[in-house]
Formats: sequence, C-alpha cells, structure tokens
Amino acid sequence: MEDFGEKFVQVGVALAIFAGVVGLIMLLVDRAPKSFRDKATVVGFLLPAAVLLAIGLVGPAVQTTFLAFTDRNGDPNGLDNFVWMFTQPEALVTLRNTLLWVVLVPLLSTVIGLAYAVFIDRARGEKALKALVFMPMAISMVGAGVIWRFVYAYRGGEQEQIGLLNQLLVWFGGEPKQFLLDAPENTFFLIAVMIWIQTGFAMVILSAAIKGIPMEIVEAARLDGASAWQQFRSITVPSIRGALIVVVTTITIGTLKVFDIVRTMTAGNFETSVVANEMYTQAFRANEPGRGAALALVLFLMVLPVVIYNARQLKKQREIR
Repeated sequence: MEDFGEKFVQVGVALAIFAGVVGLIMLLVDRAPKSFRDKATVVGFLLPAAVLLAIGLVGPAVQTTFLAFTDRNGDPNGLDNFVWMFTQPEALVTLRNTLLWVVLVPLLSTVIGLAYAVFIDRARGEKALKALVFMPMAISMVGAGVIWRFVYAYRGGEQEQIGLLNQLLVWFGGEPKQFLLDAPENTFFLIAVMIWIQTGFAMVILSAAIKGIPMEIVEAARLDGASAWQQFRSITVPSIRGALIVVVTTITIGTLKVFDIVRTMTAGNFETSVVANEMYTQAFRANEPGRGAALALVLFLMVLPVVIYNARQLKKQREIR
C-alpha cells in the first residue's frame, strides 16, 4: 500500500513538472514575435507525430537492420543470413512464391476488376452486382482463409466430400484432390483467395474513374465510328491511367505483405510460404531472429520501389493539373 502511495506521489510530481514546463513554454511563445509563434505552432503540431514515428517506426527499423546481421545468439555474422536466403532451397521456394504472388495478384485483380467495371457500368442491377464483388473486401484475411479452406477441403476414401471444389469433381466423375497439399499448384490456389478479395477493390476504384470520363469524349468517339474496343483502348484506359496505377501499386504492396491467408490455410507448409510468413516462422518458431530480420529487410526493400513509383506518379498528376 505504501509503494502504491509513493508511486502515486511520483506520478503527481511528474505531471506537475510537465504541466509547469508546458505552461512556461506557452507563456514564452505568447510573448514572442508573430513569426516565431507561427513556427512554434507548426513545430508543436508536428513534434508529437515525429516523436511517435521515431519511437514506433524509425527505432524498430534501425534495430531490425542491425539484427539482420546477427546470428541466433545476437553475435555478428556478416552476410550469413542473406546467403542463407538466396542459397537454401526452402528460402528460394519462399522467394519464388512471393514473386508469383506479386506478379499474378495485381495483374489478375486489376484486369478482372476493370473488365467487371466496364461491362457492368450502367447495367440493370449495377449496384447489387458490384456490391457482391466488393463484399469480400469486408471480410478479414483470416476469415477469407477459413472460408476457402472449406472450399478446398478434402476427404479421402469413400467419405462424402464437404469441400465445394472436390464435390464438384465427384459430381463430374473425377477424383477428389488435395488442393492445398500438392506443390507447386497449391500456391496458385492460395493466390486465388487474394485475387477474390482484391478484385472488389480494383472494381470500385476503376468504376469510379470510368464514370468520371467526360461523356462528350465518348460521344465524339461514337460519332467518329469507333468500335467498343477502340473506345476502351483509346479513351477509357488513357483516361483512367492514374487510377490504374493507384490500384496496381496498392494491391502490389498488400500482396508483398501477405501473411494471414498463407498462415491460416497452410501455415507455410507444402512449399507455400512467402516472405512475410517465413519472416514470422524464422523469428518466432525457428528461433532465428537474425534470419527473420533479414527477411523483413528484404521485404522492405521490395516494397520501397513501389511506394516511390506511386509517389512520383501522384506528383506528375498534380503537375499536370
């Protein structure tokens, strides 16, 4: 009880000192010239955010960078973690899978979302149809993984199938298949889940961009005899180029960081692991924090060019406007 009272007093004293310092600063700022007050106001608003970024982002990033060059005991080991990453078969499989995710998910999600946005635009029941496609975005990654585990579920022998795909195979005279166990095609079945989720995002953004195209341009193209494909290629795509870049880069960044789907459905087993999942596995399961940090560093370096490209494109669009 006495310890609690002492701590309570210490906290009270600390708060009183803090309040006194803040009050003194405010008094000095209030009496300072206007130019100084303006600068102090800006610093006052930005300083808390800068401190939080330094504590929650910059600090851990620096610590992770140093950790990437150590072994499991915390001793420096040079580039051994990176050598392991680019030479060991299991690590190379992880990098291969990540590359497949990064290529296929943004490409297919954007293409399918764009096609859906174009064909459903101004159609009867447009809102309901688009809501159905967008609905997976409201589901968490873990929830989507659980749903699709049931879709891919397998039962051997003469047991009744509970998985949708295997039941369809049985109805059409085929044999049930272990979709999540057979490599390397199991990676593509996991990728399909991410595409299912991200297609709705691509469709909504691109649909809004298409509706923003001036109708005068479209009508002029029709009067000139342009076919639907020519209108799409020469008017629609150039007009929504900015939205396409945003969609592709956003989905790419999300795909590079994918973890929940893989962890929920296969836990990275059966040659399905990706960089984010392997980072977790090495750091918290295999007791190799150095390797996990090295994977985190590589993941950051993979995301960074996409972010820079996106920022440059947004800057160019502002300059054009």
